[in-house]
Amino acid sequence: MKNFGIRASLFLNYFVFAILLNSVGAVILQVQRNYDMSQSGASILEAFKDLPIAIASFIVASLLPRLGIKRGMLIGLAMVSLMCFIIPSFADSFWYFKMLFFTIGVAFALIKISVFSTIGLITNGTQEHSSLMNLIEGVFMIGVLLGNVFFSLFIDDNNPKSETWLQMYWFLGLLSLVAFALLFVSKLDESEARVEGNNMADDFKAMFKLFIKPLILVFAVSAFLFVLIEQSFQTWMPTFYNDVLGVSASMGVQAAAILAGAFAFGRLVSGIILRKVSWLAFTLTCLALMAISVLINLPLTKDLNIDAASTTWFNAPLVAYIFPLMGVFLAPIYPTINSVILSSLPKSLHSSMAGLIVVFSALGGTTGSILTGNIFERFDGVTAFYMSLIPITLLAACLILLYVMNKNKN
Repeated sequence: MKNFGIRASLFLNYFVFAILLNSVGAVILQVQRNYDMSQSGASILEAFKDLPIAIASFIVASLLPRLGIKRGMLIGLAMVSLMCFIIPSFADSFWYFKMLFFTIGVAFALIKISVFSTIGLITNGTQEHSSLMNLIEGVFMIGVLLGNVFFSLFIDDNNPKSETWLQMYWFLGLLSLVAFALLFVSKLDESEARVEGNNMADDFKAMFKLFIKPLILVFAVSAFLFVLIEQSFQTWMPTFYNDVLGVSASMGVQAAAILAGAFAFGRLVSGIILRKVSWLAFTLTCLALMAISVLINLPLTKDLNIDAASTTWFNAPLVAYIFPLMGVFLAPIYPTINSVILSSLPKSLHSSMAGLIVVFSALGGTTGSILTGNIFERFDGVTAFYMSLIPITLLAACLILLYVMNKNKN
């Protein structure tokens, strides 16, 4: 297969960062237990992850063509490797986890913009671009699934103050080093992505000019709304299962793994479906099914009487099994709209566009997590998840507008 080495590297890089980024849900639950943090206080970790992504992306998007796409990914992997080895040895307060997710955020800005830029370099046409995008995003969700499973195995349900779960970071550090080594030996032709002549100030201006185009602005709002919805569920799923359903902490983290598995399945299957149907019809159907799932599943959480100590996946109530499956319907939307917008632009603009994607995705993730955390604390988890129906409706409207504007452009 052409470009096999770099394709494998992209998959592994995304797999590593899937575990690191989406460990935030498990970590939010554990810092509540270890350090007696409130739900709103623990939710700040999402901001320490996403705001550095947003801020760094403005710089990375313009700097990357000069720094080098491959070199940027290597720097990101080196950063998280070092931090993963520090955490299990020294972390004894909430401050360390703020620094952990700050580092992950900056590194992911390098990785995601590099990966999106690389996809454009090694594919030809919208169809191939969309297929590889969905595959990579599918692998990302497999990483989220396995990461949550592994974290749950390190959690001591009988001792809330136990720090055995921190040992997971030794394995993540080693995995990051493996990803570094694979990328280091892989070849990538970056000639089409290079920018000659302009200085960084001109590159920033070009990115801002790109952003103010109506089509790009509508896309940015769509990406923001999608990640707001996604992170509301992914980040708070462990806490929802622990507080609302009343199951153990480890089972709550495993539920997040099931949600990730549903995302992975949805994204991998969508790569096949989208070859035959309109992306707008498909994504609107997915959103409608997502809304229906919320309306069916949340009423099933009422009047549950669960003993956390004796409840396992073999005797859990029906809602514990079907609630995460809504991820199947939500999953295909993000890679699909990303592919639509990137494949409509020249390859020389992919780095700038990827920077805007990362910025608005990060802002959406932070907003969704903090809003959900505060609603969770002020009202309850059921109310917090019902509120997702508002951005779901707004996203549907944005996708229709995006389709019309993109069609008129072409």
